[in-house]
Amino acid sequence: MSLFEAGIKNLSLYALSLENVRNRSAEELKYIYTIIKLAVDTIKNEPIVTEQKVRFNVIGRLDLLPPDVIEKINELIDYTKDHDKAFVNVLIMYDGQSEIVDAIKNIINDSKKPEEINRKTVKNYLYTKNFPEVDYIIRTGMEDGARISGFLLWDASYAEFKFRNDLWPDYNDEMLLEDLNDYIKRNRRKGK
Repeated sequence: MSLFEAGIKNLSLYALSLENVRNRSAEELKYIYTIIKLAVDTIKNEPIVTEQKVRFNVIGRLDLLPPDVIEKINELIDYTKDHDKAFVNVLIMYDGQSEIVDAIKNIINDSKKPEEINRKTVKNYLYTKNFPEVDYIIRTGMEDGARISGFLLWDASYAEFKFRNDLWPDYNDEMLLEDLNDYIKRNRRKGK
C-alpha cells in the first residue's frame, strides 16, 4: 500500500538537516549529495509520481547546496510542477528554528508594522507558507529518546507524535497501517 492509497495527500520528509550537515565530513556530504541526485532520477522514473499526480516541493536553505545538486532538485520540482493530487515536501538543509529566524528577518525587511504581525503573517513568511499544518509526525530511529530535531516547528505545534525505534529504511506497510490506526484512535483537541 502506498501512502497515497492510504489517503495521505501531504507528506513531509526530513531528508537533511542543517545540523546534520555541520557534523559530517566533506566525503560524507559528497556521498549524500550523490544520493540526492540519484533519488531525483529514481523519482522521475517512478510511475506512481505521474499516476497519482504527485508534486514535489523542496524547502530549506538550498543555496547552501552545491550548484549541481540545486540543479537536480530544480529538475524534480519542474518535472512535477503541474501535478496537484498529492504533495511530497522534502526538507533539505533545513532547521525549524532557522526557518522561523528567516521569516522574522523577512518580516522586518518588508517593514511590517507590529499590528500587522500575527500567526497568519508569520506563516506567510515561512518556507512552508504553502503547506498545511502537520497532523501527524512519525519519527523513526528513536532508540535513545523522543525528539523532533527541529522538524517543522511552527507547523507541528498541534501535531500528534509517534516515535519508533525502527530506522526509516525498515519502515514498511505493516508499520504504516499500525501508525495510521493509532492516529485514527486519538482525540485531537488542538490545544482545546
